[in-house]
Order: sequence, then C-alpha cells, then structure tokens
Amino acid sequence: TSMITARAKQALRAGLSAGALRFQRNLSVAPSSSATLPSEARVVVVGGGVIGCSIAYHLAKKTDGVVLVERDQLTSGTTWHAAGLMVTYGSLSETSTNIRKYSKQLYEDLEHETGQSTGLNKCGFIELAVNKDRLEEYRRVAAFNRKCGVDVQEISAAEVESLFPLARTDDVLAGFYVPDDGRVNPVDLTMALAKGAKMAGAELISGVVVDRVLEDE
Repeated sequence: TSMITARAKQALRAGLSAGALRFQRNLSVAPSSSATLPSEARVVVVGGGVIGCSIAYHLAKKTDGVVLVERDQLTSGTTWHAAGLMVTYGSLSETSTNIRKYSKQLYEDLEHETGQSTGLNKCGFIELAVNKDRLEEYRRVAAFNRKCGVDVQEISAAEVESLFPLARTDDVLAGFYVPDDGRVNPVDLTMALAKGAKMAGAELISGVVVDRVLEDE
C-alpha cells in the first residue's frame, strides 16, 4: 500500500496527457450488472481494489471526469485478503520513504475527511536482525530512515520480548522498532478512498468488465 501514491501520480501524468477517453466498444458491461456507463471520461481507472481507488481518489483531487470501473465489487480481488501492513521503515530510497510517510498520514486524515474508518492501528513495527549481516544492513537502513524523519529505534532482544512476548528471541541480535507504524484494514481503507474519490467528483461503477482498450491511430 505504500506505493499507491506514486502510481496515482504516474497515472495522473499519463491520463491527463492522453485527453478524454471514450467508452464506446472499449468496455463491456457484465450481464448481471445494471450499471450505466457515461459516454466519455477524461480518465478511466480499471479495477476497484486499494490501488485503483487510491488512483481515482488522487486523480479526482486534480481533475474532473474521473471514472473507475470494477468487474465485480470493490475489494473483491486481492485487496480483501491483503495483510494491510503500514510500515515506514525499510527503504534506502528517499522517495519511497516519503511515500510511506505520506501514506500513513493519508490513512489517518481520510477518517476525518470522509467519516469512514481505515482501520489504522499504530501498534508498532519491529524488524528483527538474527545475524551479523542483517544487523549491519538494518543499522544502515535505520540511519538513513532517521535522516528522512522516521522514528526508528534499535532495541535489544529483551526489549523485543517485552514488546512482543510471543516472539522467540534466543537468536535475535537486535530489533528495529518504529512505535507508530502498524497496519490498516485493507477493505476499510479502500472504502474510505472510494468515498473520498466520490466526494471529489469521481464516478465509481461496479459490474463492468474491461473487454479491451483501443488506441487512436
């Protein structure tokens, strides 16, 4: 879920430069659906999972004419059984780290914006180093992440056990702990993004199968 924003921005650049996209013959409506498609849209997002709804949300903040189509129901693909981890620690890319930080803040702000819970639970995150090579790597990552504003702390095996008593810590050299990382509920998050997209003017249509995409010659 932390890469959602980058994909949204990429879609924005591609979608707006392509201009209005016409639906005729590009999309087919599933037989069980009573959905009515608009005749045209400025941007079409295919797929109503967490990534598709995030793209629609971010695009709708920037332009009108955003339409999302989903072949079944929102979250009915892989989103509903995703782990929902929301972790800012772990990247050596400043861009990726900033996207992770933005995503965590977004998931908190969405609840206030839409009234829909995202299931955000800042229960904390621990990365375990169980050999010297991992310890060196994680210390390097931690130093970089701190530079980027991530509050990551190196903790002992005893502290790991205190925070998470179920863990076996006899081979743990150190843990790298971010107190306010955690998880979201993937379905709730998607519904919050969908609601935010609709509030910003996007149209979300379920029961629509994308048959093919036509390109102007």
